[in-house]
Amino acid sequence: MEYMIGVDIGTTSTKSVLYDMKGKVIAYANSGYQLYQDVPDMAEEDPDDIFDAVIEVLGQVIRKGKVKKGELKGVSFSSAMHSLILMDQDDQPLTRAITWADNRAAKYSEELKENGVGAEIYAKTGTPIHPMAPLSKILWIKNEKPELFKQTKKFIDLKSYVFFRLFGSYKMEYSIASATGMFNIFKLKWDKQALDLLGITEAQLPELVEPTDYITGLNPKYGEILGISEDIPFVFGASDGVLSNLGVDAIDPGVVAVTIGTSGAVRVVVDKPVVDPNGNLFCYALTKDKWVVGGPVNNGGIVFRWVKDQLFAPEKITAEQMQVSTYDILTQIAEKIPAGSDGLLFHPYLGGERAPIWDAYARGSFFGLTRKHTRAHMVRAALEGIVYNLYIVMLMIEGVAGKPKSIQATGGFARSALWRQMLADIFEQDVTIPESFESSCLGAAVLGMYALGYVDDLSAVKGMVGVTDVHKPNEANFEVYRELLPIWIRLSKVLEPEYKSIAEFQKKHMK
Repeated sequence: MEYMIGVDIGTTSTKSVLYDMKGKVIAYANSGYQLYQDVPDMAEEDPDDIFDAVIEVLGQVIRKGKVKKGELKGVSFSSAMHSLILMDQDDQPLTRAITWADNRAAKYSEELKENGVGAEIYAKTGTPIHPMAPLSKILWIKNEKPELFKQTKKFIDLKSYVFFRLFGSYKMEYSIASATGMFNIFKLKWDKQALDLLGITEAQLPELVEPTDYITGLNPKYGEILGISEDIPFVFGASDGVLSNLGVDAIDPGVVAVTIGTSGAVRVVVDKPVVDPNGNLFCYALTKDKWVVGGPVNNGGIVFRWVKDQLFAPEKITAEQMQVSTYDILTQIAEKIPAGSDGLLFHPYLGGERAPIWDAYARGSFFGLTRKHTRAHMVRAALEGIVYNLYIVMLMIEGVAGKPKSIQATGGFARSALWRQMLADIFEQDVTIPESFESSCLGAAVLGMYALGYVDDLSAVKGMVGVTDVHKPNEANFEVYRELLPIWIRLSKVLEPEYKSIAEFQKKHMK
């Protein structure tokens, strides 16, 4: 047998899947780690915890799959975007990994937007100006932690750190680089204006490589721990978002991937880099010939979790006693409420928001409450609000990539028939639920197979994905949503000027 491993370095855990060369899952492993939130707006992780998790999940799938010497043909990587680690002169971390969810650079993102420099840099890099991006994070460190900034030899990301530990060299592939805000997506090199703004040089950043490039010469220590040859090629791979598109077979024109996990995203593949005139969409590399345009949202399943924990505590206790999912109970409750929640609208901005509004100060709200509304209305309105938000991102994508032809939907929400139908009704599109398991891992594995010559092109994924469900729009429902969506959009614009004011009040008074 011949095998390929796909590894996905995520925000809360690292996953690894062992596949045969037809995409069949042979073994799976998952290892979690702590998210540090010591001060307001912080979201950090220990890079060594993540490296240990990578070694752990690789070892697990190799052992579970009983992989024999010579059978493993390669390892290929997916990784969360926007992380930042500062390395000192002795190649040791000066910081923990600052994740995409860290909001401490908000002030500097706002300044870049206001002075027009941000728009100039976005037009070349395709990364929206936001505290998530390493561009803003480095600017924040330069201004507020100058001694730390001066000590830094290299500014890298999580995947670069893992590869450095494994192979001893600093390299970053185009996909992760295209999410830093410092990489010119049209010239495929670091952007001079961005680097000059930060006061850093190319020598302080990893060497750029293509997602299909690979490296051999694994540190013998880890070869021995894993029980694999030092000559096994490790493919650099790409970011989790773009590989999720590949892993659900959303790489043809007009095929849109919608993902709702803790957060969410809407993405479509195009054949060359494009940017949104309004700066609201990202454009990240899958390969140098395939680019993914889309928008990420902070508020996906995490909003459903808030509803469960804060509004349905009694049901949560009952579910635990009955050993059933609280989410299933809440979905059953929401199903009894008609589409549109009898005019109750919810803006799901519980943790600021990236796309479509790119406002770190955004806050959530219910609108339209009457005495007739119940908690059941609130849970359905919350689910609808998440999908409304994603739909607005889809409208923005249409402006640069055309109308969608179909939707491939993945993430934890895909387990809910109600939520899947809601997506079809609000988007007014057929929604297909792929069978593929851990789409970013599969995407990484297929990219690895392509890089190493085991498949001729990325379309090989079509035979590996499968289909579990297809949902078609319900005409009665989408007529209701057509009435409500304009109100939801107008209301969002009315509230936007006050988000910063209420956020500052909360920062001052909330403990």
